[in-house]
Amino acid sequence: MSQVISASQVKELRDLTGAGMMTAKRALEETGGDIDAAQRLLREQGIAAAGKKAGRETTEGIVLSTVSGNEGVLVAIGCETEPVSKRLELIGRIGENVEIRGASRLEAADGELLAEYVHPPANKVGVIVRVKGGDPTLARRIAMHISFAAPRYRTVDEVPQDEIASEREIYAQQPDVLEKPEQVREKIVEGRLRKEFLANVALSEQTWIHDTAKTVGQALGEAGVEVVEFARYALAE
Repeated sequence: MSQVISASQVKELRDLTGAGMMTAKRALEETGGDIDAAQRLLREQGIAAAGKKAGRETTEGIVLSTVSGNEGVLVAIGCETEPVSKRLELIGRIGENVEIRGASRLEAADGELLAEYVHPPANKVGVIVRVKGGDPTLARRIAMHISFAAPRYRTVDEVPQDEIASEREIYAQQPDVLEKPEQVREKIVEGRLRKEFLANVALSEQTWIHDTAKTVGQALGEAGVEVVEFARYALAE
C-alpha cells in the first residue's frame, strides 16, 4: 500500500525547498513521507538548494538579551500567541503554553568584548557574540551580521566532516554534474561545496553584509578581530 502524503507534508517540503507542489509530492512518495530524505532527493535532482533543516518551531514569542560588563545573556521565550509574548508577566493567570526555547550566557576574558543584537521590531531573532580585539561598534556589527546570515559554525574547520561528506555526495549526484567528463566533476563539486554550502554555514566564508565585496573572514582579518563564540536564537524560522 502506497504512503499517503498529506497536504501539510507537501507544504512543509515546499517551504523548505521551493519546489512545485507535484514535484514535492512525488519526492515524498518516493521517500515514504520522510521530509529529510525528500529534501535530499530534490537536491540530488538539482531542484532544491541547501536550506533549513526540517522541523517545526514555535514562531511566537520574544528574544531578550542584555550585556553588563564582561557578562551577557541571550534568552528565547516561545509561546502560542503573539499577545502573550508582550505580556509575559500574565502567564500564570493565562495558562498558555510558554517555554524557554534557548538560553546562553557568555563571559568575556581580558582583551575580549561582548555585543548583542535583537532585530526590531518583532524581537524574534537575537544574537550575542564574544570577540577578541576591535571595538564595541564593530562587535555589534558582527552580531547584526550573524542575526541576518544565520551561520552555524565560526569557520570551515568547525564544520563536521560527516556533514561535509554528505553535502559533497549530494552535489556529485546532481544531473548536470554527472553529465560532465569525469575528470572535471571533482572540481565542480568542490566549487559548489564551498560556494553553496560552506559559504552559508561557516561565518568566516559568508559575504559580509556591511561590505559585500568581502567575506566576513576578510573583513575581520583586516580589522584584527576574532570571533571567539556566538549564540543565535530565532523564533520565526
